Amino acid sequence: MNRPQTPIRESGARSTESEDLIRGLGPWQATAVVISTVIGTGVFLVAAPMARLAGSIDLIFVAWLAGTVIALSGMLCFAELGAALPHAGGLFAYLNRGLGPLWGFLFGWADSLLMGPAAFATLAAGFMMFAGFLFPRLNAPWLTLHAGHHVFMLTVAQPLAAVIILSLMALNCVSINVGGRIQLVLSSLKVAAIVIIILIGALLAKPMGAAVNHGLRPPDGSGFASTLSAVVPVMWAYNGFQFLGNLGAEIRQPAKNIPRALFSGMLTIGVLYVLVNIIYFHVLTFGQVALSKDVASDVVKSLLGPSGATWLTIAMGISALSSLHAVLMEDSRVPYAMARAGLFFDWVGRVHPRFRSPIGALILQGTLGALVALTGTFEQLLSLYVFVMWIFTALGAFTVIRLRLTDPELLRPYNAWGYPWTPLVFIIASVALTVNLWIEQPARSSLGVLVILVGVPFYFYKSAQHPFAAAQ
Repeated sequence: MNRPQTPIRESGARSTESEDLIRGLGPWQATAVVISTVIGTGVFLVAAPMARLAGSIDLIFVAWLAGTVIALSGMLCFAELGAALPHAGGLFAYLNRGLGPLWGFLFGWADSLLMGPAAFATLAAGFMMFAGFLFPRLNAPWLTLHAGHHVFMLTVAQPLAAVIILSLMALNCVSINVGGRIQLVLSSLKVAAIVIIILIGALLAKPMGAAVNHGLRPPDGSGFASTLSAVVPVMWAYNGFQFLGNLGAEIRQPAKNIPRALFSGMLTIGVLYVLVNIIYFHVLTFGQVALSKDVASDVVKSLLGPSGATWLTIAMGISALSSLHAVLMEDSRVPYAMARAGLFFDWVGRVHPRFRSPIGALILQGTLGALVALTGTFEQLLSLYVFVMWIFTALGAFTVIRLRLTDPELLRPYNAWGYPWTPLVFIIASVALTVNLWIEQPARSSLGVLVILVGVPFYFYKSAQHPFAAAQ
């Protein structure tokens, strides 16, 4: 049952009604959250690693086309789930209802302890890449540690990234209404930044002609494997549509506004992504893109000079910060929902009595994100996050099919277009993506699987303490 204007309390919650979250996000704010979450650092940074992975322009745009189809298929699935189950925690609630409480818990466990913190650290690392474009000394080594044959190097940018995460964590402790207004402003700025790149590239650039067609050979294996590898950065660029459901308990009229926000946000994003990537290869040669540390800034620099690139880089940095703010806002609702269901540490479910923000969950994930930011670079964090996240998003699409079969009476204000093909496309693509990542990055992928498996005994321990929550 949908109760759009009243607070929703999760199953097993041990709080009073006054402590629950409130529905403070309208349709425009929800759309802004989608745009801010999805458009972060990816569209400005992934062209270079994609060029190195794919080895040719043709394969790059095949990867973008494939990634767009996959992302839109997934978005349709999550629009159905979000409208039908508008609860805090998103996938935690969906998997709990469709596949059983263990699966919901394992997602929440991995998201709370690995995926969320890795996402925060990746976005903060992306912001520091933009800052490093303006202040190159940020990339200088600050501390070097030796452990046998291994060398751990800490740059100036890494502790600064940790500080940024903690600062935005504190900002997210204010009310959801304030957060929604922040997202309206910041999402407008980031869309404007991308539109500026598209316009100046289309109006001022001289086509590179044949130079753009001389790509690099795919580094290893077949063109299919290279394209599949290049889809990983694309999926990072599109990543985030699945997070809107985390705010399901705080969106007004969720049955209507969650699907609308996802549709309008993702269609806007898809158009911008395709156009800006055309501009990248219109302005720069393939080799220049492949070797660039900041493609968007290099494009603007080649057209408007250093001063234009400086202002655009500042705008892109704001974009990264707005995404980090939005992801912190959304992701904290997962451990909050778990704690309220009795399946996580009780203090994580604490809500601020005045601002109605999940302050316990924010402190947990912000602190973990700051620690993760000290450990790796943008590309290192990217592959670990994508591997684990897309395992569970594939399960989310499978939940659509499962609920259609086992719970046909569930009220579905929106039915996914193209069912069952859209969830099947998303599931197959997500599985192929994760298998390919496991082959290419076995150590990081195995770390993600290990984190998931460690959650199994913890689940049985907590479910023994709260059998009612585990039975939901």
